[in-house]
Amino acid sequence: MEQLCVRPSTEKDLAEITRIYAHYVQHSTATFELEPPSIDEMAKRRANILALGLPHLVAERGGTIFGYAYASTYRPRPGYRFTVEDSVYIDPQHVGHGCGQALLAAVIELCEQGPWRQMIAVIGGSDNTASIRLHERFGFRHIGTLSSVGFKLNRWVDTVLMQREFGSGGTASPGNQEKQ
Repeated sequence: MEQLCVRPSTEKDLAEITRIYAHYVQHSTATFELEPPSIDEMAKRRANILALGLPHLVAERGGTIFGYAYASTYRPRPGYRFTVEDSVYIDPQHVGHGCGQALLAAVIELCEQGPWRQMIAVIGGSDNTASIRLHERFGFRHIGTLSSVGFKLNRWVDTVLMQREFGSGGTASPGNQEKQ
């Protein structure tokens, strides 16, 4: 069997990325979006991420996309510029086969090479144990739970916040060239 390959996404991957994400929009609380975005919208989102120098990756085997992941800015205000948020989405047919681990490991590794000091996971649903366990395996710690902050699929949904430091984290200045 061919090995799983994690690589930067390309425009050719957008149809599969859009299909995978649409499943989560329509059937889960992993995202609080209610309508699946178009392929053009997903292309814009990918371009914005890449323009910031952040990773946007896919996992594939034998030409089949198994999932995708990326890092994005945590919040838009400049004080958050050293903090990123991760997102991982796996094709529902391939959940539980190590794809999420491979993708998250690669996103973390790439972000550690940049100026970022913190990674936040914003997990839709305190019952999303697969995502919570995945992040725990990579050293994320539970920071808090925002109770019933979303409403989707006819129910109130919590948001679980988890955090992982890179390098010296918040114990040292990010550098003299940066505005403090």
